[in-house]
Amino acid sequence: MSRLAGLAIDATLLAVASTLAAGGVPALWAALDGEPPGWLKATAGVIAVVLPAAYFTACWWMTGQTLGALLFGTVVRRTDGRHVGLLRALLRAVVGLAVPVLWLIGLVGVLTDDRRRAWHDRLFGTVVRYVDRRN
Repeated sequence: MSRLAGLAIDATLLAVASTLAAGGVPALWAALDGEPPGWLKATAGVIAVVLPAAYFTACWWMTGQTLGALLFGTVVRRTDGRHVGLLRALLRAVVGLAVPVLWLIGLVGVLTDDRRRAWHDRLFGTVVRYVDRRN
């Protein structure tokens, strides 16, 4: 349940951030100087699309935790306990974002795996662990 709740927090955060990225800068430009140029609208749109993959990739690669994971005390690691590498984090993020329904359905695997791994954890050789917050 904590994994799903953490994901909901991340999804909400990314929905707000992507909306602001896509519309905020062009709207600010429009308010200050009139119609924003096409390159600005295009760049803002690209940033909004890339932002979720960049967020998940960077978080899993650098610390193993997104904001949602941090709040619920979970961390993504490789099955041997090492940090997730950049390529594995990127692939995990891209697949999760490309097929979110399968990602959510894959959480059923948590109920049947002795290490509580979802299907995507098995695919990418990762495990989600709880961290001791007292340290």
